[in-house]
Amino acid sequence: MNAKTEQLLSTLRLQPVVPVIIIEDIKSAVPLARALVAGGLKALEITLRTAAGLDAIKAIAEEVEGGVVGAGTVLDGKQWDLAVKAGSKFIVSPGAGTSVLDAADQSDIPLLPGTATATEVMQVRDRGYTVMKFFPAEQAGGAPYVNALASPLAGIQFCPTGGISLKNAMDYLSLSNVVCVGGSWVAPKAMVAAGDWAGITKLAAEAAALTG
Repeated sequence: MNAKTEQLLSTLRLQPVVPVIIIEDIKSAVPLARALVAGGLKALEITLRTAAGLDAIKAIAEEVEGGVVGAGTVLDGKQWDLAVKAGSKFIVSPGAGTSVLDAADQSDIPLLPGTATATEVMQVRDRGYTVMKFFPAEQAGGAPYVNALASPLAGIQFCPTGGISLKNAMDYLSLSNVVCVGGSWVAPKAMVAAGDWAGITKLAAEAAALTG
């Protein structure tokens, strides 16, 4: 196991659920991150789906004690460089494009590449990866599909993301080839807009208590 894989696993194993966060208003970034960390979710994936994403990563990296911030929805090498410059400690991609994989090869920051089929898993495995995102999890076959990959693709571990909630998280976390799951339910848009940080901390604590 190489150093970047060990670094990635140490981050993913901080908790059973990695929050997948879309920041619309930069003012909410730090209090939201602090609320999640207070509930036990220290590793935070801030997606680059909004204009505020990079600034949110920078603010959380600088101001949230105990948080490990990463960038999600990284699609190419340019975004990779910007995310790392902002302070990302890990990178998550919905797929495994050549640009992202090449950027990862040149960086000390670990990548969680996205896969959705056995062929994609094998292709990413050929690039040296044994820990991958499975996305979109529910739409691509759900927990039964991930479980079916365990025997033929032994040694591969997944962080399923997409359509996962408190209701079905344990379907994944109980699997031998799942290290954690990603989910947005711990930071509902309405609660973030209302500044209900106590409520978000409660949701985070419920998620942090899940065990496989």
